[in-house]
Amino acid sequence: MQAFLPKQKLPAALAVSLILLMLGVGALVLAQDEPAAEPTSEPAADPVSLALEASIAAIKEVRESPLRITRWRYFEDNWSTRASRSLYGSYGIDNCVASTPYALRRADILFGWTIIVDARDGEAYQARVSYDLEEVLLCDEVQVPPQYAAPAPSANAAADEAADAQAVVSGAANQGPGGFALGGHVAHLSAQDAATMRSAGMTWVKKQLRVESGLGAGIAIIDNAKAHGFRVLLGVIGDKNALGGDLSGYSVRYAEFVASLASNGADAIEVWNEPNIDREWPQGQINGGNYVQLLRAAYHAIKAANPSTWVISGAPAPTGYSGTGCQAELCNDDVFMQQMAQAGAAQYMDCLGLHYNEGVVGPTRNGGDPRDNYPTRYFNSMLYRGAQYFPNSKVCWTELGYLSGEGMPSGIPARFNWTPADPVTVAEQAQWLGEAARLSRNSGRVSLMIVWNVNFTLWGSDPQAGYAIVRPGGGCPACASLASAMRV
Repeated sequence: MQAFLPKQKLPAALAVSLILLMLGVGALVLAQDEPAAEPTSEPAADPVSLALEASIAAIKEVRESPLRITRWRYFEDNWSTRASRSLYGSYGIDNCVASTPYALRRADILFGWTIIVDARDGEAYQARVSYDLEEVLLCDEVQVPPQYAAPAPSANAAADEAADAQAVVSGAANQGPGGFALGGHVAHLSAQDAATMRSAGMTWVKKQLRVESGLGAGIAIIDNAKAHGFRVLLGVIGDKNALGGDLSGYSVRYAEFVASLASNGADAIEVWNEPNIDREWPQGQINGGNYVQLLRAAYHAIKAANPSTWVISGAPAPTGYSGTGCQAELCNDDVFMQQMAQAGAAQYMDCLGLHYNEGVVGPTRNGGDPRDNYPTRYFNSMLYRGAQYFPNSKVCWTELGYLSGEGMPSGIPARFNWTPADPVTVAEQAQWLGEAARLSRNSGRVSLMIVWNVNFTLWGSDPQAGYAIVRPGGGCPACASLASAMRV
C-alpha cells in the first residue's frame, strides 16, 4: 500500500489559527475604528489574510484615491452551484464579470474566497481569489454569495435544476490512498479475534465511536488495534440533535473531537454514518450540501492534527425509498451524493465512503435479484452509484456484507428476509465476500474494503450476527476465500 508522506508540521499557534479560519462557514467581519488604519504589509501567515492582501492590491489598482477600510468580510465560496449560475448565468470564478466573453470564462476554477471590502468614502468592492492565490478579480457588483443570502429564483429555475441533474459539477479531488487493503468491523478485538482477521488477510479494524463516549474511549480503541498490529478506522457519529440546533457551531466541536483522535493515532476517520437518513441526521435538514459543511470542518481539523490520517466521507444508507429523491426523513443515496459533489466534497475527503449490505446474489452478477433490479441490489451498480459523481476520487467500502441466517437460533426477521424461498447460505456468504474483495482490489478505484462484520452476536430485529464471518461455533468459512482474494 502506498504510504502518505508526512507534511511539515505547523507551529501550534499557526495551526490553531488556520483551523479557526478554515472552519469558518459564515462571514468574518472586521470593523476598524480608526479611519486611517489599514492592514500592514508584513507577510501574512494564514490563507484568508493572503486572500485579503491580494484583494486590496486589486482594489487599489482601480481607485484614484487612497483606500481607507472600515470593514471587510470573507466567505468560503463555491461558484459551481445552481444558485450561482442562476444569479450570474454561468459557472466559475469570473461569472460575476459581465465583460468576460462567455467562451473565455474560467469555469475550471470553482472554489475560493470571496472578499467584500467597505471603504470609508462609501465605496464597496467584491473580490474573488482562488484558493491557490493565482487568480484574483473584482466583480461588477457587490453581492453576498448566494448560498449565504439566496437570490430570488430565476425564471428558468426548473430547467436549471434539470440541467444540474445531468451534469454534476465536482471540485478537484484529492489523490486518495493508493493500493488496496482489507479490514473488518469488530464488536471487540481480542488476541483470538486478531488471529482470525489476520488469517483472512485483514490489516485494518473498524469500530464506531459516538462523540458522547469521549476521547478516552476512542484512544482505547486506537491503542488496542495498534497493540494487535492493525491500522484503525473510526466511524465517528455525533449528536444529531445538537447538530440540528447549530450546524455551524456543532461542526466546529465535532471537528475538534475528530482532530484529537487523529493526533492520537487514528489511521482513518469516517465522518459520521449514513447522514442521508433521519436515524442519524436531523429530520428536515438532510441534504448533501449540509453534510459537506461538517465534512469540510472535519477535514481541515484532521489534516492539521495529523496529515496522514485518511478522511472518509460518511457512507450514505443505500436507499431508493424517496421517489422524489429527498424528503424530510431521508434522501436517496444517489441524490445525496450528487448534492455532496455539487458542494465540493471531493476536496474534503481522501476516500468516498460507501455501504453495500443488501445483496442476495453474488457480486459478479448484475441481474437476477428476485426483488427487483434497483441499483442498490448489486455490487457493481452500487459501486458506480457513488463513483459516478466523484470520477477522480478513491472509494472505501466502510461496510460490505451479506446476511445469512444459517445456524441462527431463529428465522431472519421479516424486514431482512429478502429471499425466504432461497436464503443466502454461509457458503455463499463466504464465496461472495471473497469475490467482492477480488473485484474491489482489481477495480483500481477501491482503496479499502471493511467487511461487515467480524464477530457481532446480536440476533433480533437487527440481525447483526447474520452478517458476521465468525459463525456460531467459532468457525470462519469466509476467511479462506478472503485470504485467497488478497493473495491473487
